[in-house]
Amino acid sequence: MSTEVKVPTLGESVTEATIGEWLKQPGDAVAVDEPIASLETDKVAVEVPSPVAGVMGQQVAAVGDTVNVGAVIATIEAGAGNPAAAAPSPAPAAKAEAAAPAPAATGEAADTVPTLSPAVRRLVLEHGLDPSKIKGTGKDGRLTKEDVLAAANAAPDASAAAPASAAATPAPAASGAPGRREERVKMTRMRQTIAKRLKSAQDTAAMLTTFNDCDMSAVIETREKYRESFEKKHGVRLGFMSFFTKAVALAAHDIPAVNARIDGEEIVYHDYLDVSVAVSAPNGLVVPIVRNAESLSFAEIEKAIADLGKRAKEGTLTMEDMTGGTFTISNGGVFGGLMSTPIINPPQSAVLGLHRIEDRPVVRNGEIVIRPMMYLALSYDHRLVDGREAVTFLKTIKEAIEDPTRLLIDL
Repeated sequence: MSTEVKVPTLGESVTEATIGEWLKQPGDAVAVDEPIASLETDKVAVEVPSPVAGVMGQQVAAVGDTVNVGAVIATIEAGAGNPAAAAPSPAPAAKAEAAAPAPAATGEAADTVPTLSPAVRRLVLEHGLDPSKIKGTGKDGRLTKEDVLAAANAAPDASAAAPASAAATPAPAASGAPGRREERVKMTRMRQTIAKRLKSAQDTAAMLTTFNDCDMSAVIETREKYRESFEKKHGVRLGFMSFFTKAVALAAHDIPAVNARIDGEEIVYHDYLDVSVAVSAPNGLVVPIVRNAESLSFAEIEKAIADLGKRAKEGTLTMEDMTGGTFTISNGGVFGGLMSTPIINPPQSAVLGLHRIEDRPVVRNGEIVIRPMMYLALSYDHRLVDGREAVTFLKTIKEAIEDPTRLLIDL
């Protein structure tokens, strides 16, 4: 008797997904609610759980196939199945000594390394790494591309001990020029959607960016002064994002157009601030939402951002986490970016770009002094937000960051 596994409901307006990875292979034992496949949607990766316990049967769809909600993608058969991959048959006696290490390594990998995605498997082979010796940071200890790249950078000599298959690559030309390779990899559904949405934003909105800079001295001093007591009381670190989120809430109260959107021939104003926080995930940039940020405390904002960042890295964000948002904050400074022109996240009308903090000479009271400065960039839809409003909004944020007391007295 077999049970069909169907594509679950993926969220409002999401009707299809792409098979990103099979987590179970035919013949594998499957527990009830155990994930058997990972689906890539327009926004997040979604795991498909098994409705019953049994044995993984037929895989109806292949990795990369597009499947609709409700479509059958696999079957679960009755039985106990194989708890692990079968061990290889013993080598002939004449080669037993030479082949001895291979089965041991294979057994260890089977016990300690989860199923590798195609992209991760390719990186492992390219760098000649042993996946069983790499600690996975993904969900359930799975290896991510970042894990493999970090291991490759930490062991630069690994390339010198490339696998035997490397010997089969074409030799360089007689002139001594290095080999030239090309690789074609199909874009993930998430990457395709990101590309379409960003291009659509450029084609639709009358986008403009205005800049300012702010002195981070006061915020840095505040963090240093209250770092330990804040973390001890709230169980989370006091970061810069809570200061900027509160500053955006303060500025949006005075300039509501920046927190609004265009819907046809109407302007929709929001009396709440749902901040989309751009974070890096294994499959690309995602923007989960901190809801009702205007009414949250510093600690609540920091906890929400920490939770979203953790789940983005693990690939466990839900569609609800990604749906909505009235304003976006993108912190390119964590990657070392000095200045950028961020692209708005439709249908939102503005995005605030943060950048790295850098000591620069500035004039204070007629004297040149060194201060930790950060460039701020506000990209906005000029159809809705006027230049005066954009400049005022950014200036209000600058003043709140340079004098955080303003955040407490709503000034």
